[in-house]
Amino acid sequence: MSNLILLPLAILQSLLLTAGQVLLKFALARMLPFAWTTDFWKSVFVNWQFAACGVCFGAGSLLWFYILKHFPFSMAYPMVSLSYVFGMIAAIIFFHEPVSLAKWLGVLLIMAGCYFIAR
Repeated sequence: MSNLILLPLAILQSLLLTAGQVLLKFALARMLPFAWTTDFWKSVFVNWQFAACGVCFGAGSLLWFYILKHFPFSMAYPMVSLSYVFGMIAAIIFFHEPVSLAKWLGVLLIMAGCYFIAR
């Protein structure tokens, strides 16, 4: 299968992983502190962000199965690092976290590495 197809699939898979992590962070903020109580488990299972993060992780896993089956592992696995790029962007947009120049440099290096691997 063409390497040109790997990059968009890897981007979609990384976006699904990142969305799952963002939704999980929002879900955890809404949950009660952990306890073996009915109230705690209700706060888990009636939390739509928790359910949505599971859907994102599930869809990302299914896409990952496809990627692993059709592309060389040496190309596919490094593409997972794109989730770090999207994770940092999500940290800025959703959690208003500051990002230093050194972190941006790291993101640029990850993106350059993915480019060279996909070539």
